[in-house]
Amino acid sequence: MVEVRYFAAIADAVGKDSEVLELPADATIADLRLTLAATYGPGLDTMLGVCAYLIGDELTRDPSAALTRRVDVLPPFAGG
Repeated sequence: MVEVRYFAAIADAVGKDSEVLELPADATIADLRLTLAATYGPGLDTMLGVCAYLIGDELTRDPSAALTRRVDVLPPFAGG
């Protein structure tokens, strides 16, 4: 099980701030994206492609990065 926390535009797109997903123990960001696109529609994958993913203390965009028990999905933030 993986707790997925959503922020900003991604939270708006999925209609929630977080959820727990049943994913295989060796799941990657690519697996997460496929699951989310299947659940919320293929248009979401375009948004997910520009997101960064915080896994533990590591911020990554690498689709092969392995998930842990929690991942934060962070869209690009505007501002200065």
